Amino acid sequence: MKRFRIFVIGWMVCLNLSAQTYDELITRAMNAVERDSLYQAEAWFKKALQLDPANMRNALLFSNLGTVQRRMGKDKEAIESYSLALNLTPYSVTMLLNRASLYLDLDYLDKAYVDYCNVIDLEAKNQEALQFRAYIYMRRRQYMDARNDYQSLLQVEPGNYTARIGIAMANQKLGRYQEALEEFNRLIVDYPKDVSLLKARAELEVEMNTLELALLDLESAVKMAPLDADIYLMCGDIYLSQGRNREAYVAYEKAIELGIPRPELQDKLKASKGK
Repeated sequence: MKRFRIFVIGWMVCLNLSAQTYDELITRAMNAVERDSLYQAEAWFKKALQLDPANMRNALLFSNLGTVQRRMGKDKEAIESYSLALNLTPYSVTMLLNRASLYLDLDYLDKAYVDYCNVIDLEAKNQEALQFRAYIYMRRRQYMDARNDYQSLLQVEPGNYTARIGIAMANQKLGRYQEALEEFNRLIVDYPKDVSLLKARAELEVEMNTLELALLDLESAVKMAPLDADIYLMCGDIYLSQGRNREAYVAYEKAIELGIPRPELQDKLKASKGK
């Protein structure tokens, strides 16, 4: 009986020391993260996980390890770490978002989509998941689905800039030009110094064949951003479609001067000279 008690006491002491060491390793890892010593942090996290592989807190450690590895550019290792974290806590919204974000960065759209769907199943109004699932839908040309997600995002955060632009662009892709135009009009009133909105409305106006309105928007845009080569390129395309060859040629040359490689515009330059 005495031996048994000694064994139990010894075992409990070892457990206590192990727990302390586990916590110490985590502290060292977090301190290394704060110092931006990522290789040290990775090593400490891994040691803690090896020391106590059954610890319930390991899901958080795997997630933290994944984030450190991601910052180090170890994307495959980061995905593995996030996946191990999710094996332990499959309903963690934060961990699902972490992995989805990395999948999206790597252009693994299908895998990111699944994670964002799982987040929305858990939190129907999660703003990050709605925004990036809508982006994936746009990439897939599922414009109605994207529109629905952007509308859900606006219900959570009325006035959300990304959602408003997303709805306008989705409507444009769906051929709902008037609705798209009305939203761009409202956006430009709210953000009058945003050159990208003027360019976007000009693109829509080209599709609507209201070319003079598009040129007016581009004229306003170039006043705000005179070094934006894309504006001159857009003007050149409109002028060329109108048979205003000399103006098109000048616009293309200005776009080249501002950085667009000449070979990319060679055919357009020839067309503006040849008509």
